[in-house]
Amino acid sequence: MNKPSANGSAFTELILEVFRLNGLLLEAGDRLTHPVGLSSARWQVLGVVEHQPTPVAHVARIMGLTRQSVQQTADALASDGFITYTDNPHHRRAKLMTITPKGRKALDYIQQCQIDWANQVSETLPLEALKTAITVLRQLEERLESHETDEVDE
Repeated sequence: MNKPSANGSAFTELILEVFRLNGLLLEAGDRLTHPVGLSSARWQVLGVVEHQPTPVAHVARIMGLTRQSVQQTADALASDGFITYTDNPHHRRAKLMTITPKGRKALDYIQQCQIDWANQVSETLPLEALKTAITVLRQLEERLESHETDEVDE
């Protein structure tokens, strides 16, 4: 059995911290979105749809989620009146999700709450440390995407 390198150990520790942070962020997102009847998952989908009418598969791709999970969330959003499905001129079966006025109002509320929350949570952290964390996470994302591609090519 191979021993982990110093980088491998640090990367493993980072993975565990990201998993813990993900859970905490989802909990915080659920608290922010609860007053308007949404959840972190619904917020993620609505946050993509707000920019333009979007098919479920596109949201799944950019969020790194399965199409099936996004479809379930989208159906719940439609059932509660936050989005509607409209015809897609480029694909007969892949309907476009379009935000409704109720969805826009909910998203505006959440976005204002998120700004206040982010300002409070980050106020004692050094800006440079936050920027370095962003850079490292993006580098790891790129590395993992290319590693995934390398494995497919083998």
